Amino acid sequence: MNSSISQKIKERVRHIEVGKLFAINDFSDMNNDELVTRTLSRLQSDDVIIRVATGIYMNPKNTQFGVLYPTIDQIAQKIAERDKAQIMPTGDTALNILGFSTQVPMNAVYITNGAKRKVKVGNRNIIFKNAVQKNFQFKGKLLPLIIIALKELSENRVTDEIKAKIKALVSESDADERATMMYDLYLSPAWIKEILLPIIKTVTK
Repeated sequence: MNSSISQKIKERVRHIEVGKLFAINDFSDMNNDELVTRTLSRLQSDDVIIRVATGIYMNPKNTQFGVLYPTIDQIAQKIAERDKAQIMPTGDTALNILGFSTQVPMNAVYITNGAKRKVKVGNRNIIFKNAVQKNFQFKGKLLPLIIIALKELSENRVTDEIKAKIKALVSESDADERATMMYDLYLSPAWIKEILLPIIKTVTK
């Protein structure tokens, strides 16, 4: 029986898209987390899959430069999905994700309504800090990230170059994302509203 389930796990892994992250709980329908864990561990030992963080795996995406790993943010989002928690990047992490800064922080910091923890990924850490639920009242994903990044910069450091990047990001967003922007903008400080409202109106008119 266990060998049959193990074979099903291996077969499913084989059909997971290369480079896509998956976790132990993605096999919850097997009703045997212990066997899933053992099977994935064996596949890792056999170099069939790669473990990128505790309980998070991927089929390796090989390039001429070696294995192409997912971004720290993609790993953080997968951990949040696994734990059924909401997260939001903060500080330098938000600035880097948006391209407002080229500085790659050693610690990628996120607030969460789930458990606080530190997850080691290679030579970097993902740190989840607890935050109250009101920090997760936003409906969209892009504008809250922009708002957090602007708070980190402060009003006097928002340059024309940053505004141009924001306009490009908003322009490239999809219709569903744009539909949430006015609501999310309402939750931001007054000085951020003054910066973002003209941009949103120009792009979404």
